[in-house]
Amino acid sequence: MIEHIVIMKFNEATTLEQMQEGARRLEQLKDEIPGILEMKAGINFSERSQGFEFALTSRFESKEALEAYGPHPKHEEVVEYLNSIGLSDKLAVDFEHIDPVV
Repeated sequence: MIEHIVIMKFNEATTLEQMQEGARRLEQLKDEIPGILEMKAGINFSERSQGFEFALTSRFESKEALEAYGPHPKHEEVVEYLNSIGLSDKLAVDFEHIDPVV
């Protein structure tokens, strides 16, 4: 299983409602793109975020599913929306679960 985590910053003009809409659109991708097992997005409430105010966590069946997600037209539509509302920075991390040694 593959984990994909993205944290984002937006400019000062971005509203809470716009970020909530971005979260809704991201979560809908689970039903629109094959290979996504889970997709959760939301607005940060922690003071430890170094200015990152929005997060996405998602799980994919495989590396191939993650690779197909990036250029998928539905994903690109959501990225276009996030850019249009003021996305100013992002950081992504991808990793594969390691089976525990028994």
